[in-house]
Amino acid sequence: MSLFWAILLLPIGIALLVKGADWLVDGAVALAERLGMTPLIIGLTIVAMGTSAPEIATSIAAALKGTGDIAVGNVYGSNIANLALVGGLCAAIRPIGVMPVALRRDIPLMLAAVLLLWPVLADTVISRPHAGLLLIVFAGILSLMIVTERRRALADRKALSELEERLEKTVGHIPKAVSRSIILIGLGLAALAGGAHLTVLSASALGRAMGISDAVIGLTIVAIGTSLPELATCLVASVKGHDDLSVGNLVGSNIFNTLLVPGAAGLVRPFEISSRLAGVDFWLMAGVSIIFAVLAFVQRRISRPAGLLLFIGYGGYLAYLFTLNS
Repeated sequence: MSLFWAILLLPIGIALLVKGADWLVDGAVALAERLGMTPLIIGLTIVAMGTSAPEIATSIAAALKGTGDIAVGNVYGSNIANLALVGGLCAAIRPIGVMPVALRRDIPLMLAAVLLLWPVLADTVISRPHAGLLLIVFAGILSLMIVTERRRALADRKALSELEERLEKTVGHIPKAVSRSIILIGLGLAALAGGAHLTVLSASALGRAMGISDAVIGLTIVAIGTSLPELATCLVASVKGHDDLSVGNLVGSNIFNTLLVPGAAGLVRPFEISSRLAGVDFWLMAGVSIIFAVLAFVQRRISRPAGLLLFIGYGGYLAYLFTLNS
């Protein structure tokens, strides 16, 4: 891509991200209302699946090429970026409230998914049986979240009534029809994907024009670019006061990344990874997940100081990667 097109397309990519996130949040909240479900479960499923789509596609492509380190490294990098970069930045701008159900169910399930990955990667090979196990556990976790959240929502009619009143005040312009909500979600996901692609390509071209090496571009611009859908969605959800959707997106995306991404990639084609990814890099990813969970449990929210801590920690992680690869 030429410098001219990079300068021209960068703001277009950013605009698509912003508008796509707006459509996705509005459509997801309206769909949750229409189906009698909370935005939390929509964030944990539909929104998380959509914003994790780039990671799934990237890891499957890497597995087909026999580059297992990219497939699994993509999982680690995305999980760390989701919690430390996206969660940290959003909380630094506006504290993110964490619902009790997320503390009791979703965050522990995220940690369980992360820890399950360790024995699977212990022999540095993801075989088809390994992949099948990850996918079975993923299906079980997803079913558990949907069933329990649906049951919780139906059991609490008063909460649903209050939710509907709040939605009428905050997003009353949103169409209530399921079909139109799904169209909004589809348009939002498409705009997020296109916006992230344009932004990464444009920013990479600008970085090369400024003399930044491909290694640094890959560790910064491209790594952050794959988390742009989560970042845009969580920022818009946070601004609109839908903390449950924001938390659901972050936690759900990490569960998708941890189980579905390597599971799908390994099922398509078994692959090997380096011992480093099965060791220190895994524990870095697990450590960030545990820190995020502790902050959420202690404060019942991700406060501004906690957000700044996570955001600064992500900067330290990038510095570590840069030093390691210099």
